[in-house]
Amino acid sequence: MKILITGGAGFIGSNFVYYYLERHPDWDVVCIDALTYAAKLKTLDRAIKNNKFKFIKGDITDREFIFKIFEEEGFQVVINFAAESHVDKSIEDSTIFLKTNILGVQILMDACKEFNVSRYHQVSTDEVYGDLPINRPDLKFTELSPVQASSPYAASKAAADLLVQSYYRTYGLPVTISRCSNNYGPYQFLEKLIPSMVVRALQGKKLYIYGDGCNVRDWLHVDDHCSALDLILKEGESGEVYNIGGNSEKNNLEVVDRILEEMGKNHDLIEFTEDRPGHDLRYAIDAAKMKLNFGWEPTIAFEEGIVSTIRWYIENEAWWDNR
Repeated sequence: MKILITGGAGFIGSNFVYYYLERHPDWDVVCIDALTYAAKLKTLDRAIKNNKFKFIKGDITDREFIFKIFEEEGFQVVINFAAESHVDKSIEDSTIFLKTNILGVQILMDACKEFNVSRYHQVSTDEVYGDLPINRPDLKFTELSPVQASSPYAASKAAADLLVQSYYRTYGLPVTISRCSNNYGPYQFLEKLIPSMVVRALQGKKLYIYGDGCNVRDWLHVDDHCSALDLILKEGESGEVYNIGGNSEKNNLEVVDRILEEMGKNHDLIEFTEDRPGHDLRYAIDAAKMKLNFGWEPTIAFEEGIVSTIRWYIENEAWWDNR
């Protein structure tokens, strides 16, 4: 049996590569990644030593390349992590987001349809739901919440989700979709909040926080995300959407304060900056469907996960330092 993991040199994709190789030693794992700025081939150094793993450099928006790889490899399962994901960059110019996050998904599903893949899984985001009011902790996103994206990035992911659902409805393509909350853990690119704050604190630089720092996110350790995805691939029902949450809501200032506390750094490193346009107030995931269908719940508490994540960045300077 053979699985294709697209975007496997990025943050969540690489963690899933390692998770899958460890737990499914009989499977062949193929990774396709375009190695854009947010992906590092050295992230996969350990995987490349495994004879069940193959890395292929390529772009999911290249139809000829994708169809050739599908024909040669004969995948049974495809899971798509490949995406442009930085909100600020999508606000500056959304072009590449629309190309990769929508056109790339279309090409992957066309190939799945052509070569009779038994499962296509789309890794999406809770950002497709827009945001929730900060003063309503009783409200959470469910799989039935309306899609109302705030940023061009989120809109591109929402469009991809709708396209995936249309391929299920129109062609009967066996698909599933997952929408996760904010991930953190090893191998995350430095543009994201937690690795950025950890590295800047290590370097004694200012830690810039948008607005007043009260925007709330639900934090999910990447290992918990991988375990949920594995269950969906094995047991998920075609056509279904599954929310994956960490049950750990924190506002941005709380997260940064906790990082500084753990690192023994002074809180005067924090500097508030002008908020970005359309900044979502609060994300909160209701993952009851995951528990009901698979008995899944997150196992890594934020207090445990943030300590191990900080330690990883401290101990792996060679991974993130490009000097």
